[in-house]
Amino acid sequence: MSLAGSPATRASWSSRLVFTLAAIGASVGLGNIWKFPYLTGVSGGAAFVLVYLGAVTLVAVPILVAELLLGRRGRHHPAAAVAAVAVESGASPRWGWIGGLGVLAGWLIMTFYSVIAGWALAYVWPTLSGAFRGAGAADVAAHFDGLLADPVALMAWSGAYTALTAAIVARGLRGGIERAIIVLMPLLFLALLVLLGYAAVAGDLDAALRFLFRPEFGRIDGGVVLAAVGQAFFSIGVGMGILLAYGSYLPRDVSLARSAFAIAAADTSVSVLAGIAIFPLVFANGLDPGEGPGLVFVTLPIAFGSMPAGSLFGGVFFLLLVFAALTSSIAILEPMVAWLTERRGWRRPLAAWLAGGGAWVFGLGTVLSFNAWKDWHPLGMFDRYQGKTFFDLLDYATSSLMMPVCALLIALFVGWRMKPEAAADELGLGRGFNFGVWRGLLLRWVVPAAIAIILFRGL
Repeated sequence: MSLAGSPATRASWSSRLVFTLAAIGASVGLGNIWKFPYLTGVSGGAAFVLVYLGAVTLVAVPILVAELLLGRRGRHHPAAAVAAVAVESGASPRWGWIGGLGVLAGWLIMTFYSVIAGWALAYVWPTLSGAFRGAGAADVAAHFDGLLADPVALMAWSGAYTALTAAIVARGLRGGIERAIIVLMPLLFLALLVLLGYAAVAGDLDAALRFLFRPEFGRIDGGVVLAAVGQAFFSIGVGMGILLAYGSYLPRDVSLARSAFAIAAADTSVSVLAGIAIFPLVFANGLDPGEGPGLVFVTLPIAFGSMPAGSLFGGVFFLLLVFAALTSSIAILEPMVAWLTERRGWRRPLAAWLAGGGAWVFGLGTVLSFNAWKDWHPLGMFDRYQGKTFFDLLDYATSSLMMPVCALLIALFVGWRMKPEAAADELGLGRGFNFGVWRGLLLRWVVPAAIAIILFRGL
């Protein structure tokens, strides 16, 4: 059973389906629809996809199960949940710092995630209204550069996006998060299916499928493997306190293992389907699939601007980006709000608006990194960080250091310090073969080794 000191009045998900949708929404974000396609483009297409699928199974899912388990076992905000499980296992409550690190990492990510999501929000109306119809590469690039060069516009778009996120989280688990997820997730999948149909008709689907699913094994090298492991790790959303927080609202009758595989399968499916929706348009217009981060905001508007009904479907695409970002940012903000309400005793609306407002203010550093501060390199005195802006350093600190360290500590704690009988009880699997593979092999050895490589590469 869960720990005896758990809050008796703590909220819980209204159903397994809603929890699954919320957890999928937490994982599915800009990384799936923005980052996965361009990483696939620059990392060898199908070769990258193949290694990515293996990394999801062997690295991301075991940590995902561990986070859900700790959250449900502890039944508190992430830091207190891990501390409670540690005490139950006879370990130091200082292990709770793992959860605290994840909460901080997630909040810091929210500060720049909202800025990038604001770009997508800013592109919806121009695309729908035909601003890119017949536009060439120089015109589209100038539009994007103009947006980045305008700090007031970036502040306004990120502010509007952050306010929407905070307003949802402020209404609580059932009154805000669940209601938003029930609306946003069907809209997200509907928009993705619409784009898939459009790409199949108007784009070069055969070329896209060959690119995504015909692997060239000779292209698999150390760089492709590391990129795939890193994307699998970050796409699922482990190491940010999200799944610890969502797991703490989870009833006992929900299977953690089945939930984890369902979340990972849905997250991976969205990434692959996004690639199938994007690359036919890229190939049909003779554009470069390895364009990099500009694939979404520069390359795709060129494609939409030159295709029949491209304005309509381009607008749908950027709405899809906004929906995906919003389901993730709700989950990213929730652990900080849970910490403020349970540890500090703040009312939820106050906690949500202050956490969101603080993220927006701190995010001004990211906004300015694309204009007024673009030539400021805070750690430029070190060779390793020359040329890195405030945003680059923040992204590096959270994605390459804080998240991997948090996930590594979770794997080590559950694999080595948590009582095996407590873990087996929470999973409901017994201590048979599957439990041994998950805890004794993957969490103890495979996952730490993979994360250590990511950390070593990041340093």
